[in-house]
Amino acid sequence: MSSAPSRRRAPRRSPEERRAEIASAAREIALADGIAAITMRSVAARVDVAPALVAHYVPTMDELTSSTFREITSGELAEITQLAAGLAPRAALAEIVRTTVGGGRDDVTAIWVEAWALGRRNETLAAAVRAQMDAWAALLRGVIERGAADGSFRVDDADAAAWQLLGMIDGLNAQGLVRWGDTSDRATLLLRAAEGMLGAR
Repeated sequence: MSSAPSRRRAPRRSPEERRAEIASAAREIALADGIAAITMRSVAARVDVAPALVAHYVPTMDELTSSTFREITSGELAEITQLAAGLAPRAALAEIVRTTVGGGRDDVTAIWVEAWALGRRNETLAAAVRAQMDAWAALLRGVIERGAADGSFRVDDADAAAWQLLGMIDGLNAQGLVRWGDTSDRATLLLRAAEGMLGAR
C-alpha cells in the first residue's frame, strides 16, 4: 500500500531574501491595483506564505506602503534624472516634460494621486510623499538655475518656478488618468507654458 505523496515545502529563504520578496510583491500589487491594495493578506497570497510571516518581516503596513511608494517614485526620478543628465537646460527641461507627461506612465501617476489622498490619514506615507516631491522640485530647480546662469531662462525665483512647473506636470497627469480633454499633446502645451513662465529665449 503506497503512502500519499508528501507536500513539497517551499525552500527556506534568508531574511534578506524574504524581505526582498515581500517588497517585490508589494510593488507588483501597487502598480496593478494601487497602493491601497497592499495588505497583509494580499502580499502573503502573492508570495504564497502565511500572513503571519509577512507580519514578521514588516514592522507595519503603513511602513510597507510608504517604502513601496518610495521605491516606485524614486526609481522613476532616477531614470528621468539620467535622461536629462548632460543636456543643455532647455533640452533637459523638454526631456523631463515629454517623459513625464507623455502618457506612458499612468501607472506611476495613479500611485502619486492615491498617495496624496491616503497621506491625509497616514503620516508615514505623507512624509514619503513630501520627500519625493522635494526631490522632484530639486531636479527642476537645478535645471532652471542652470538655464538662468547661461541665459537660456530669465527667471528671478528658480525655486518658485520649479514648484509651479511641478504642479503643472502633476495636474496634467492627474487629468490624463480620466482622459479629461485632449491628452494627446500635453507635453507640447506644457512646454509652451513653461517657456513663457521661464522667459525662455
